[in-house]
Amino acid sequence: MNVLIVSFVGGILCLDRIFAQALISRPIVAAPVIGLILGDPYTGLISGAFIELFWIDRLPIGASILPNDTIAAVLIAAGAIESGRIMGHLPQGLIALAVLIFIPLAVLAQKMEMRIVRGNEKLAKDALSGAARGDVRSISKNHLRAALRGWLLPTGMILIALPLGVGVMTWTYPRLAPWIIRGLNLVYSLIPLIGAAVALNTVNLRGKLPIFCAVFLMMTVVLHYIRNV
Repeated sequence: MNVLIVSFVGGILCLDRIFAQALISRPIVAAPVIGLILGDPYTGLISGAFIELFWIDRLPIGASILPNDTIAAVLIAAGAIESGRIMGHLPQGLIALAVLIFIPLAVLAQKMEMRIVRGNEKLAKDALSGAARGDVRSISKNHLRAALRGWLLPTGMILIALPLGVGVMTWTYPRLAPWIIRGLNLVYSLIPLIGAAVALNTVNLRGKLPIFCAVFLMMTVVLHYIRNV
């Protein structure tokens, strides 16, 4: 049931990338929303902050289509939370494993979005033809078809990838050697540093906000360590 809910909501959040553009598709917003739905907003916040900083230097300028960081954030947050629920605990290494498993899907979703955008060009031409004829219903119909395509892509990907990823994580993580788990814990610690480095590269573009986000994330991780000591 949670997979269906996450898929439906995740699809709507991803749709914001194309239509409303109210910034609810940003990972720092989308992942905590998923975490709140699944009863773990903290993991959602951590996951969203990781992905927000990771791609914060990629600007959506003009018609450029960036890696779908929204779908990555949704899958990482939901995958980590659901895997932790099945295993009975949510170690830091499990979040790092979720990042490693799901982040490539952002690039895959980017490729699929490109195909959808090219397909929507025909719908745009049909809508213009309808406008020339004064056919208002044709315009709204083509607009809704484009929106449906934009929603079905991420929804379908989440619906397929989330249960598969959770299955892989819950089967793999308990069987990992201790040194691999230590490596995943190290990855969890290094991700904020990588994000901070990316954020520093954007200072001239976006002012001090990326630095604030990076410091906030690092302090959150530090407090998390202190809480578990």
